[in-house]
Amino acid sequence: MDGSVYELSLNSWEDPMKPIQFNRDETRAIVADIQDYFREELDQSIGAIPAEMLMRFFAEKMGGYFYNAGLHDAQALVRRKIDDVSDEIFGLEQPTGRR
Repeated sequence: MDGSVYELSLNSWEDPMKPIQFNRDETRAIVADIQDYFREELDQSIGAIPAEMLMRFFAEKMGGYFYNAGLHDAQALVRRKIDDVSDEIFGLEQPTGRR
């Protein structure tokens, strides 16, 4: 196998996480949650624009942590499913004269 093909393949996976973007409805819901939190927990009010800026800050700074946690969860799920399939395949084995 040619090394350049392998390098090309690796380059396509260098930065698989795209910036987190929310649609308009999601942004409104998150902004409202932030405003509720400030009001209920901190006894402060925060406008929609500062709340959206705070949301974007946390998405940028903490998004990778949540992304990585999701990857770990997905990896654990795939491992369990592979184990299940392996068990099913093992169950298909036919008895032979040898053990």
